[in-house]
Amino acid sequence: MDILTEVVDSVRTGRPASVRTDGYAPWGLHMTGTGFHLVLHGSCWLVDLSGDTPPVRLSEGDVVFLPEADGHALADDPATPPQDVSADRRDTPIGAITVGADGPRTRLLCGSYHLDRARPHPLLGQVPRVIHLRAGEHPQLTAAVGLLGHELDQPRGGTDGIVAALVDSLLLYVLRAWLETCPNGWAEAMSDPVVARALTAVHDDPAAAWTVESLARHSGLSRAPFARRFTALVGEPPLTYLTRWRMTLAARRLRDTDDPLGVVAARAGYGSEYAFAKAFKRDFGIAPGRYRRRVSG
Repeated sequence: MDILTEVVDSVRTGRPASVRTDGYAPWGLHMTGTGFHLVLHGSCWLVDLSGDTPPVRLSEGDVVFLPEADGHALADDPATPPQDVSADRRDTPIGAITVGADGPRTRLLCGSYHLDRARPHPLLGQVPRVIHLRAGEHPQLTAAVGLLGHELDQPRGGTDGIVAALVDSLLLYVLRAWLETCPNGWAEAMSDPVVARALTAVHDDPAAAWTVESLARHSGLSRAPFARRFTALVGEPPLTYLTRWRMTLAARRLRDTDDPLGVVAARAGYGSEYAFAKAFKRDFGIAPGRYRRRVSG
């Protein structure tokens, strides 16, 4: 089971949007939402408008990912005041922005994702405020960036679909690159042979009657050291994570399918609708039927 893909799929809704931006110095742009910003040509600065962190210079080929972009700006110079600019969509998946005056040009591709913030997965909760990946440090990401740049510079038949798919995949490339360089937390959990085996078991078969003992046995460790190791790396005890993941999957099924509550309950590992509804309401503060009506209304 590819846990990273499952985690991202559990919180992602809808398709990502992308905007190609041409900034002619002096220029500055406010940013909002969740997304990445890729420097296709030229250079610019990422500015924390709160002043808590110093500006970061971005060079051609660099990628930054911001889970919460509010309070940040991109600009040709840290001193350039940012502005709010709407993209011209023109009925294509790639919007366009031109901003600034008549100075040197910087070309960016900015992608935004729709994520369910009501119930973030703990892995995504560990993502820092800014992930800055420099050009050339991650070969697969660099290859995807090169493909994007080529499609945007030389559009042909299929470009809209290719760009949309690459923008969608960049979220996984960015998170994978971050996990591979992150020294602790979920990165360590997913590479730890014992904890990763337990996580894979839970994701492979979330409806199974897992206990701490059975997960420990499956992972090749006795109960107490397994529970301590899992909690230290994942950030919560095994059964707490199991319940969280079951409820996350149930909420997604309620949102995205017309499955009867009995089917949703069974696939979440509950033998009755009543037990499932009680657990769901305890977790979400709302009955599953009302939740379905609210998210589909």
